[in-house]
Formats: sequence, structure tokens, C-alpha cells
Amino acid sequence: MTKDQKDNLFLLVKSLTKSEKRQFKLYVGRLGVNQDSKFLNLFNLLDKAQSYNEAVILKSGVVKKQQLANVKAHLYKQILISLKLNPSHQNIRSQIREQLDFASILYHKGLYKQSLKILDKAKELAIVNEEKNLAYEIVELEKVIESQYITRSISSRADELTVQAKSLSEANVITSKLSNLSLQLYSIILKTGYVKNEEESQAVTTYFEDRLPKVKRADLGFREKLWLYKAYLWYSFLMQDFLNCYKYALKWVDLFYENPNMISLNPVFFLKGNNYLLESLYFIKNKPKFIKKLDEFYEVVNQKHFPKDENVSSLVFLYGNFHKINQFFIDGSFEEGLTLIPQIETELIKFSSKIDEHHKMVFYYKFASLHFGAGNNKECIFYLDKIISNKSLSMREDLLCFSRVLNLVAHYEAGLDYHLEALLRSTYKFLIKMNDLHEVQKEMIKFIRGLQDVYPQDIKKEFIKLLEVLKQYEGHPFERRAFLYLDVISWLESKIDNKPVGQVVKDKYLKMYE
Repeated sequence: MTKDQKDNLFLLVKSLTKSEKRQFKLYVGRLGVNQDSKFLNLFNLLDKAQSYNEAVILKSGVVKKQQLANVKAHLYKQILISLKLNPSHQNIRSQIREQLDFASILYHKGLYKQSLKILDKAKELAIVNEEKNLAYEIVELEKVIESQYITRSISSRADELTVQAKSLSEANVITSKLSNLSLQLYSIILKTGYVKNEEESQAVTTYFEDRLPKVKRADLGFREKLWLYKAYLWYSFLMQDFLNCYKYALKWVDLFYENPNMISLNPVFFLKGNNYLLESLYFIKNKPKFIKKLDEFYEVVNQKHFPKDENVSSLVFLYGNFHKINQFFIDGSFEEGLTLIPQIETELIKFSSKIDEHHKMVFYYKFASLHFGAGNNKECIFYLDKIISNKSLSMREDLLCFSRVLNLVAHYEAGLDYHLEALLRSTYKFLIKMNDLHEVQKEMIKFIRGLQDVYPQDIKKEFIKLLEVLKQYEGHPFERRAFLYLDVISWLESKIDNKPVGQVVKDKYLKMYE
């Protein structure tokens, strides 16, 4: 890996917009002594550089080797301070923290009344905006100040602050328990994907029920409801209960529409909620609602007041394009979806430093699946190879496994059977190693291996036999996950009826709405 990818300072400098660079130079130039400072010279050098090269920095003479570490640390800190002062990075949360800092300064100067006045306004702002951790911190400082600032109302004031502290503490405990549960469930699905058998199903259910706090939803605020819906959503995803996924994802998104001020304060949570809502609709194959919710998603994110920072922009790109592709899987219009691939690949380069390797590979799997559905098997293999050949990849095990199964089918379809036996062996070994060899995959591998000994005139019979075997797993609570990644049933039906896969999927979709 190249060194420029490892250097945090270089990545920070390269992430700055033109206006942020201009503000930084104005910030450091406010005192004349900074004009020729080492850290500013280093900033200018890194700003012009295409990659991070320590030898080039030292050769330039802007800083000596023994000073480099300290100068870099100082520059990093100054850039962050400058960004903190930038209006584009200011929000309610930062305003409350700023007021808390001001109140602390006044308290330490002995100006108790002024400090309490600022804290009272900051606390009100925190509570209105569901920043209960900050509100609790403010109440705790108020208690400290009130214990030194003696007034006649100290008795009633003490009772008021005690009640507030208890209420906020209880709400924060519930939020903490729910967020912990949600995060753990999310971790499970990232590592292993959906539950694979009854044992895993029971273990996840027990884990979920044991850690779910007993609450009355009517008593919960915005943040507690948000984490509650998240926990239920992840549990439903793990159990492949996609109707409940839709139910809780919709509750999550509607929670933001009921509290519109929270959208700009928590844009990432708003985007994620929409992502899971669209994913749920994709799984239950409801394209009219899917298109409606995708349009609503873009309507909100394209509004002027919606935050446009780098993190938010990368998520809009990620989620928006995932679901632009997914709409073509719902009704089998694969060839239409192919037009998206060049555009998304170009934008992937732009967002390469903001999107992790896992999500890049998800894009490649979707590209491969589009090509497979359109009958472009060699192009399908090209994208799958990007996943399979990535040895350092850390991503969902189920996606890694199905990349190999799809690769096997695509090789067979493309007529690339000169090393099919070796490919069968390596796929089989990989699935066993991953502990992901289940009935659908076993039958697929057995079928493809057996095709080498079948006479051409008998191949159709073998397709019909496999279809009959796999049909029994289509509604199975654990085996059906195979069909979420690779629609083997439609592929087999296309071979039997001599139709394109896309046509088979489209016919099934139209039957749902007859």
C-alpha cells in the first residue's frame, strides 16, 4: 500500500475544499508571525503534492527531519481548529458545546450568575433538539455551580435539578442499551449475514430478547425511538423477516418526517433509514412503493437546506446508486440497468477515499449480477474477479460465498469449462472453510459437476430435475437467503423455457400485479 494512503495529515489536507483552504490561510495569517511559519510552508507543500513523500518534504527544506513529527502534529491541530470555526461545520450540537465551554469559563472566574444564565439557555436548546447527553452534562454543571452560588431559592432549585438529572439519566440509559443492542446486531449481520439455521436463529432471538429494555413507546423521545426501531430492524434483517424490516424502516423514516428539524441535525441517520426502507421494499418486490420512496429520498437530499458535507455526499452517492441499480432487479430489466455502470464507476473514483472497500465490492457484485441477468457472462466474471482476487478484503461472508457461486454459474454459461473442475474444487473448499455450505449451494455444485458427464440432448432434463429440488427451498426460512443473492430459480426456468433470465423475472413480476 502506498504511503500517501497511510498519512492522516496528507489525507486531511487533500479533503479540504477551496473555501476551507482559503479560510485556513486567513486563520493562520491573522498574526503576521505565522506568514513564514514551518507548518504553513508544510501545508502549501502538501497542498500541491500528488502523493505523500517524506523524502521530498525533507529535501524541500521547509522543515528538518527531527522537527517533522511536531510540525505535522501542529499543522493537523491548526487545520481542525480552522474547520471548527468554519460556518459550514457549525450545527446545534457545536453551538451547545460552545455555550457549555463559555459557561465553564465564567464559572471558573467566579461569575456564577452569568454562567447559570448561559447554561439554562443551552439546556433548553439541548432538550428541544434531543441532545440529552449534553443536557445531562449541563445539569451536572448547574448542580456544581448552585452548590456554591447560594440563593433563597436553593431548596426548590435543588429539587428541580435533581428531577431533571434523574429523568435525563434514565433516558440516556435506555438510549445506551438500545444503541448497544443495535450495534451488536449490526455487527453480526456484517460478519455473517442472515441466520443460517435454527440454532443461529434461536441464539439471535435469545440475544435480542435478553438485551431489549422494557419500555413504553409513548414515554420515549425521538432518540430513544430511533434506536428502538434500529434494533428491531436489524433483528428482522437477521431473521429474513422482510415485512417487519419494512415496518420498522418506515417507522424510522417517518420519525424524521414527524420531526423535520432532526433531518439537518442527524442527516446520516436519515439517509441510513431511507437506505433500509428501500432495501426492504426491494426484498418484498414492491416496485411502485420503491420508486415512490426513492423519489422522495432524492427530493429531500436535493433541497438547499440539506447538509452537503463530504460524509453526507458520499452516503447519498452510495445509497442512491445502490437502489438505482436495485430497481432493475425487481422486474428483471437488467439491460436498462447496464447504462448506470459507467457513470457509477466514474463517480466511484471521485468518492474512493470516502467509501470503504466492502461497499466498493458490493457495487461490483451488483454490476456482475446486472451483466449476468443481461446474459453478459464474461463481463459478469470480470467484476466477480475483483471481489474474489481481493485477498485482504473484510466483508460479509455470505457475499463472498455467493460471489464464488455466481462465478461458477457464469463460467458454465460462458462456455469456459476448460478449468471448470478446478473452479468447482476451489469454490467447494472456500464454502466449507466459511462454514457456508448449505443445501442450495451443495445442489448447485453437484449439478454443475455432473453436467460434464451428461449428453447434450439430456441437459434440459437435468435442469428440470434441479429446479424440482431447489423449489422446495424457495420458501425455507434459512435456505431462501441463497435466492436473495442469486436468483437460481429464474436462471433454471430460463434454461428450461429457452428464454432470457430478464424475461423470466419480468413475467414473474407482472404476475404479482395481475
